[in-house]
Amino acid sequence: MSKAKSLPMIVIVDDDASLRAATRSLVRSLGYDVHDYGTAEDFLASGDADRADCLITDINMPGLSGIDLKHALAGRGCKLPVLLMTASTDADTLDRANCCGAIRTLRKPFDCHDLIDTLEEAVGAA
Repeated sequence: MSKAKSLPMIVIVDDDASLRAATRSLVRSLGYDVHDYGTAEDFLASGDADRADCLITDINMPGLSGIDLKHALAGRGCKLPVLLMTASTDADTLDRANCCGAIRTLRKPFDCHDLIDTLEEAVGAA
């Protein structure tokens, strides 16, 4: 008897509840297992970093930013692929995002196909 393959787990961290819900709905519709959190601290406390296949996070959040979260994960030895999202047009923020090791930075509002393509590259096509 073969063991059923589990769905890839995608984690979304964003303090904007409506954007988090919309992203969760899109990612779930693609057939992924989705967990979401309103803060980076809640995500780190959950233990999901060890089980997740990809993290989608906003850059600008109260407490730890998405970039800080990426660094915190790297400091723990976690190689989880991280996709950053931002509405910022600040050159310094965008430079920091590009240099932190994220797989991609999407500017809000983003095209859902860019998110889908990035997820497929990060976890493999279903």
